[in-house]
Amino acid sequence: MIDWNARLSRRAHGQPDLIGGILALAGARDLINFSGGFPDPSLFATDVLGDIARKLIESDAAVALQYSSSEGIASTRAALADLLAGTDGRRPGDDELTVTSGGIDAITLIAKSMLDPGDVVVVEEPSYLGAVSGFVAFDPELRGVPLDDDGLDVDALAALLRTLPSPPKLLYTIPDFQNPSGRTMSAERRGALVELCRRHGILIVEDVAYSQLGFDDAPRPTLWSLGPDVVVQIGTFSKVFLPGVRLGWAVGPAAVIAQLRIAKQNSDQCAGALGQRMLEEYLRAGHLDAHLPRARDLYRRRAATLTDALERHFDGLATWTVPRGGFFSWLRVPGVDTVALAAAARESKVAFVPGAGFFAERRDDEHLRLSYSRISESDIEEGVARLAVAVRAMRERRAS
Repeated sequence: MIDWNARLSRRAHGQPDLIGGILALAGARDLINFSGGFPDPSLFATDVLGDIARKLIESDAAVALQYSSSEGIASTRAALADLLAGTDGRRPGDDELTVTSGGIDAITLIAKSMLDPGDVVVVEEPSYLGAVSGFVAFDPELRGVPLDDDGLDVDALAALLRTLPSPPKLLYTIPDFQNPSGRTMSAERRGALVELCRRHGILIVEDVAYSQLGFDDAPRPTLWSLGPDVVVQIGTFSKVFLPGVRLGWAVGPAAVIAQLRIAKQNSDQCAGALGQRMLEEYLRAGHLDAHLPRARDLYRRRAATLTDALERHFDGLATWTVPRGGFFSWLRVPGVDTVALAAAARESKVAFVPGAGFFAERRDDEHLRLSYSRISESDIEEGVARLAVAVRAMRERRAS
């Protein structure tokens, strides 16, 4: 028998299947699942979307059921440009915007277009594990910059840059309700980050996956709105429209976007036309504007339930971030290996994501991520209680 594992590329051998493990738990019905950052399916506008799809198939099949251009359908790009004009206060030119098949696709296109082996990429510590894995596939040198309560530490980034022989090619950040930490970058730091990267010629990759899901605070200016010459903003509709329709965008300097369009031709060629047209009609009819308040209210309630449960069950056991938007809380459980804790928690029918996979450069076994987006409030309470029991049991075993 041929050993195909021995024939895999060096790159393939170096990539753990972290996201696959999360997705494998998505359909499990016998556990309380804090692992995946999935939108709640009760928010899917099935009636509206069914009507839109039916009308498109009946009246626009030649476009909606056909291949699209790699940059996306022109009318869909126009709808996205209108959306960005409202959210970011700047309407992109046609050569500054391209449609992607979601956030990870955008990351892959940027890495394919910008990176040579050995190039330096700076990421937040911790950072979205899908981005870390996506960059690793192109053999860069990953360097981490810490976060605090005001987001990415720009002073620490400046200190790192002084140690490097040449500037990094890319800096990847999630400034709003970051995955996994839930933190948000302050307005002051946003301006400082843009100026620092402009001075050093570093392309900022701004991931705005959760920016529309803030609970209370007024939105801060996006990095792209502050520095369209030095920022590629990538967005996804998986959190606020449908993850089953893989759609997103990239907006940034025209020279970069032109290369992303070429890279798209050499990957999946184009985002699905039916999904593009469905999204366009959904946006034009005002359905997203009506949907977002309902989504924010649901996730706000669940975040509050999680915070209350942590205060009751984890006082003295852990520290955690209090979500102001998005899907996540980030816990530090001192003295506990959260990979081992994950195995113990599964015995109690609870799942979460250990923190180690979110770090590109340093080892960290004491953190874990809890997602509350797709769990009922009663299950959040019960799951946190079970998890606290597992933490106490692990500490007791260590002490004995």
